Order: sequence, then structure tokens, then C-alpha cells
Amino acid sequence: MGNWVGNHWFSVLFLVVWLGLNVFLFVDAFLKYEKADKYYYTRKILGSTLSCARASALCLNFNSMLILLPVCRNLLSFLRGTCSFCSRTLRKQLDHNLTFHKLVAYMICLHTAIHIIAHLFNFDCYSRSRQATDGSLASILSSLSHDEKKGDSWLNPIQSRNTTVEYVTFTSIAGLTGVIMTIALILMVTSATEFIQRSYFEVFWYTHHLFIFYILGLGIHGVGGIVRGQTEKSMNESHPRKCAESFEMWDDRDSHCRRPKFEGQPPESWKWILAPVILYICERILRFYRSQQKVVITKVVMHPSKVLELQMNKRGFSMEVGQYIFVNCPSISLLEWHPFTLTSAPEEDFFSIHIRAAGDWTENLIRAFEQQYSPIPRIEVDGPFGTASEDVFQYEVAVLVGAGIGVTPFASILKSIWYKFQCADHNLKTKKIYFYWICRETGAFSWFNNLLTSLEQEMEELGKVGFLNYRLFLTGWDSNIVGHAALNFDKATDIVTGLKQKTSFGRPMWDNEFSTIATSHPKSVVGVFLCGPRTLAKSLRKCCHRYSSLDPRKVQFYFNKENF
Repeated sequence: MGNWVGNHWFSVLFLVVWLGLNVFLFVDAFLKYEKADKYYYTRKILGSTLSCARASALCLNFNSMLILLPVCRNLLSFLRGTCSFCSRTLRKQLDHNLTFHKLVAYMICLHTAIHIIAHLFNFDCYSRSRQATDGSLASILSSLSHDEKKGDSWLNPIQSRNTTVEYVTFTSIAGLTGVIMTIALILMVTSATEFIQRSYFEVFWYTHHLFIFYILGLGIHGVGGIVRGQTEKSMNESHPRKCAESFEMWDDRDSHCRRPKFEGQPPESWKWILAPVILYICERILRFYRSQQKVVITKVVMHPSKVLELQMNKRGFSMEVGQYIFVNCPSISLLEWHPFTLTSAPEEDFFSIHIRAAGDWTENLIRAFEQQYSPIPRIEVDGPFGTASEDVFQYEVAVLVGAGIGVTPFASILKSIWYKFQCADHNLKTKKIYFYWICRETGAFSWFNNLLTSLEQEMEELGKVGFLNYRLFLTGWDSNIVGHAALNFDKATDIVTGLKQKTSFGRPMWDNEFSTIATSHPKSVVGVFLCGPRTLAKSLRKCCHRYSSLDPRKVQFYFNKENF
């Protein structure tokens, strides 16, 4: 529990403040419209649904202001750099950017639903009051029309008994932009599920760019001024609380009350989103500028299990361990950019990525590089961008867990360690690394086989065999592989990988692993880093909480997960 509080207190505080602001803005706006004399007559037609619609609109503006900030990657990288000397807890919050982005999106969906439902009731009230012939205040207010000679005094947007709600919805600026924004929001949210992102990334990529229509629609949504209130001049002449009861005498010359005049509320959404939109545009301009810089592909390697390795050079490119880049291949798609973790070390004179076939785009890219007599496709690169793995050398003990191609950020870390030992770097804070690599098929281990072999030799030569403890786990195996491994178990090298470390069959027993690490490092701060599926993240997070000591002076596990 102590570790959980230490890891998450800032996140919880931030979420409480954000939720509190949403509640405050909603309640404050609701009460404002319930009490405002300016909307006294409007409430006589609509009731409290007016206040619900306006309160949810304010919360939509607030969250729409926030939605773009977590995906400004250059801004986050800048903040990560400026926070390099901040506490570990503060730096970790930047790794939750996509989680916060999703929470804000869910909040936008919630307030969109409230806003739509409230306006459905509003239009029903508008329609009924326009159809009414009972001479009530609501029917008199609804009869005020655009054709008034004394000015623009209409209150009810349904100007005729023959006008339908559907007609007003699709012919008014507010109605039409509302429909467009709602459709865009539904498509963006439904295509952002984990299944769609993993299996049909192109669908997610293209539909998510519908945010442009959402932002534009939000900016002009209030231009039509459908929600109207009494003008200041009209209120001074005929205050609604004094004149509402004598509405039958509005046309009498002897009466002090005159027919009220109404005006639309000026649009306010653009004020909320202007600054974030400008910041995001600057972000995209910077990305575009960097993507246009020439990338030279120096080496292409095809690995087993349909994995392509690209080694590249780019002028002015500088990276840290665990960072990632976005890659575009114009010959495949001009608009699609896909994230890939860098597998090279900062000490190397090139940067590299490993690409596994996992969808149409990656399969087409691998196919393009496999063609021997065709020119090498042009590649554009944007980045690098920071991740949680950058902090790996800030821990005394590091636990690295990679699942399949999720090993890529740790390849960068292990390479960097090899170079640090080559240069006898005495500033290395990390004293012990536990590395777990979980794969379904044997061919995957060959991706970084040479790296692990080099590390084994380097550790032996320097007398630091205990620095790196790595375990390889094969989850996709049959009786033939197991039998063959058992017959050759006494050999010096593993029959599956050719390494000195024997391959384990099945999945790690995480409770046993964490218990052993906690016993071996009773007073250390242990950083646990994962690049893998959500189910594995859930198991590791639980183990971090379970095996962290309540005493802050004893072993503490801090969980970190890669997020793109």
C-alpha cells in the first residue's frame, strides 16, 4: 500500500482536481442558467433542460481544451527533459499521457450524451409550445417571429407549425455541426479500441483524424445563436419577473411592459480551444519539418518470423535509450505514420528499428524491402520521443520484461550497457539488471541473439557475470522441442538459442521471481519496465504492489509500461 501511494498519489490528486473541475463547472453553469433573469422566458418554454444543455456545453469546452495536450509529443518530450532533475513520481506522470487522453475523451462522450439528450427535450418543448394555441406564456413567446418590425425578437427556433425538428436540426448551424461532431466522435471512440488498433491500425489512424471536423464544428457550433436570452435593453424596459405575469397586456398602450426582445448568446467554444489548437498546429508543423529531413538507409536485415531491421542515418538525430520514432513510407501511404521503438544505442553512429509484420502497412513495407531488383523505398522519420524506459538507469536494480517484439526498447538498453562497459563508465548507477524475454516461437530469439552473446562474453571478461541475469521463455512449444532440449540439457549452450542461458518452457512464475529479487535486494529501489500486453502489465503491477515493503527504507518496486 505504501508503494502504491508513493507511485500514484500525484496521479490520484490530478484526477481528483480534474473531476472536481468538471463537477464545479457543471454545477456552477447549471445554477447560473437556473437563476439568470436573462433566460427567464427561455426557461418558461424549456424548463431545467436548458441549464443541463448549457452546463454540459461548458464541460465539453473545458475537456475539448485538454484533449489535444496529451498527444503533443514534442511538448511532452520537452517537459520530460526539463523534469530530468524532478522526482521520480513527477516524471512518471508524463507516461500516463494516453491514459489521460482517453479519460478526457470518455468525459467528452458523457457530456455529449447529456448535451444531446437535453437538447432533444428542448426541441420537443419548442415544438409543443409552437403548436400550442391555448394563449399561454410559452405559446405567446413562441409566436414571436423573425418578421417582427421592431427588431430580431424571436425566441423559438421553430418558426412555423409546419416546421419539423428534423428540418431545424439539418438547416441550422448548431444542428448540422452538432450532427457532424457527434458522428465524428462516435467513429473516433469506437475505432480506438485495443482490438482495432492492433488488428486494423489504418482504420484507427484515419478515423482519429476526424478530430479536425470535431474541432472545426465545435468552433462554429454556437454561431447560429439558437439558445437565446432577453437583451439587456429589453430587461431594463420590461423586467421578466415583473412583466411575465401580465404577458396578456404587452400590446396595451397603458401597460408598462412591452414585448421582450431576444438575442443569441455569442459563441464561446473557440475561446477555449484556440490556444491548444495553435499549440497543436505548431506541433504538427515541427513534425512535418523534421519528417522532411533526408533519411539514409544504411543497412537492411531480414530476420526470422517476418521481422525487418532498418539501420538509418539522419542529420542532427540524437536519441536516448528506450525512445521511439514515427515512420512513414510515402510509396505505401502518404498519411500513415506508425510508431516503432528504437533498438540502437545512443553510442552508435546510426539508429535502427525492428518491424514485425502485424497488419497491411507493415506487411507491405516488408514486402517492398524484400524485392531485390527494386529501388529501396523512401522512409520519413519523425522523432525521437521519450518513454518510461529512459529512466532505466535511474534505478539501482532494473527488471526488464519484453513480450515478443516488445523486446525492442530493452535491446537499446542492453546495447547501451555494453558500450558503457566498453568505455568503463563509472557513472552508471544501475548495479543489477534482470531481463525476461517471452516469445511464442523459437525464431524470435535470433533477432538479438548476437547482442546477448556479446553481453555474455563482455560480462565474463570484466568479471561482472552477476550484473545481467536474463531468462528466455518459450510459450509456443511442442513435445519434440522439449524432448530435444532435455536430451541436450548437459551441453554448455542452449539447443534452442545457442546461448549459455537455458531456455525455459512456459511462462514466468512472477511471484517466485519477485520474491527472489526482493530477497536479494532488501534495501534497493527496483524499476520494473514492461513492453507487452495489458494482461501481463496487470500481473506485474500487482506483484510490484505485493512485494514492495511498507517501510520506505526497504525494497520498493516501481512499475513502468511503454505507451505509444
